[in-house]
Amino acid sequence: MDLGIAGRVFVITGGSRGLGLAAAEAIVGEAGHVVIVARNADSVASAVSTLGGPDFALGLPGDIADPATAERVTAGAVARFGRLDGAVISAGGPQSGSAMSVTDESWREAFETTFLGPLRIARAVAKAGTGSTGTLSGTDGSIVFILSTTAREPLPGLALSNGLRPGLAMMVKDLADELGPRGLRVNGVLPGRLATDRVFALDARLGAPDLVRRRHESTIPLGRYGEPAELGRAAAFLLSPAASYITGSLLPLDGGALRSQ
Repeated sequence: MDLGIAGRVFVITGGSRGLGLAAAEAIVGEAGHVVIVARNADSVASAVSTLGGPDFALGLPGDIADPATAERVTAGAVARFGRLDGAVISAGGPQSGSAMSVTDESWREAFETTFLGPLRIARAVAKAGTGSTGTLSGTDGSIVFILSTTAREPLPGLALSNGLRPGLAMMVKDLADELGPRGLRVNGVLPGRLATDRVFALDARLGAPDLVRRRHESTIPLGRYGEPAELGRAAAFLLSPAASYITGSLLPLDGGALRSQ
């Protein structure tokens, strides 16, 4: 199936590894272009190389918690590729800890990185209009937030994620309402236990990683952890014209583990 994103350009935050890189690989695999944003310059350069080099990807080191980053990367995308069609916004997971143990300073830092930073990127992308109507590509832009199943169900020991992800999930719907009349769709993906370094590190906190993984897999109807590439393909679909009537939606990607809809 041709998703119809060949030649389109998307900003990918947190795009140097993990789920962000998986989304970038899916987009480039459909002949799209990506602008990779992440804090570590060496990781950004490595991701650009993995994606095929500068003909396919532009790397812009930056921290989305910095208010200046959002407009810098959207301007960079338009300057390099001549257009901007949307974004995949991933901020990674905040530190672990309980509601009683996490400090006020950690809450403030997590809010900047996990909530306000992604919102700034979305606003900058929406304002970066390259079409005559002032929308992204004229009529069919798309933003995908990579969130977490903690937007629907809390996970023990992840108070920061439990507290912030639901609010950002509601921003998906709020932005979809506001930007829909301009031809810009906004959706979110709720990854569950996917085989990333972040999930493996969380598993290691709970005991022997192999045993912890098997215990978690026993609670997942599909009986396994997901692969980052599976999220990448879902994000590419939501960005594409193939999903042209989907907006304001939150798509669980969890093997059926969520008990709520």
